[in-house]
Amino acid sequence: MESNNLKELRELVEFLKANGIAEFDVERTDLKMRIKFIGEPAPAAASFDMAQLSRLMASAPTAGASAPAAAAAPLAAAPVAEPEEKLHEVKSPIVGTFYESSSPGASPFVKIGDIVEVGQVLCIIEAMKLMNEIESDVAGEVVKRIAASGQPVEYGQPLFAIRAT
Repeated sequence: MESNNLKELRELVEFLKANGIAEFDVERTDLKMRIKFIGEPAPAAASFDMAQLSRLMASAPTAGASAPAAAAAPLAAAPVAEPEEKLHEVKSPIVGTFYESSSPGASPFVKIGDIVEVGQVLCIIEAMKLMNEIESDVAGEVVKRIAASGQPVEYGQPLFAIRAT
């Protein structure tokens, strides 16, 4: 496999990991590839850039690359990036639908950059027509909202990343 194709394939794998995509298939006339990550699932991303994915796929390796070799090489060779700082993740205590505000037109409970206190409401998770307020279990700065408003969340799924103070 050419080094340029290997580089593009690594970029694709990094993109998939960064956006929490656990499984990816592509089939063209000259290429058939399946990438599946095994182990702890990555947190689901709020959204990802389809244009970037299209660019990565347009430049993905084609002729001469077999699917098993293409899928296995980057997974084994790609370095695992350690986070620069340890952020506290507020996780969903229930299965339901995530909402960042109390109603569709209302402002969100918290925004990125907000300072929160222990017990402050971060979001609502609707489960079986009941609205459950999810409170912060740590004081600090909201660094990232991981879940997307209106989307289903699983038990234990990260909702927010907070830099504890």
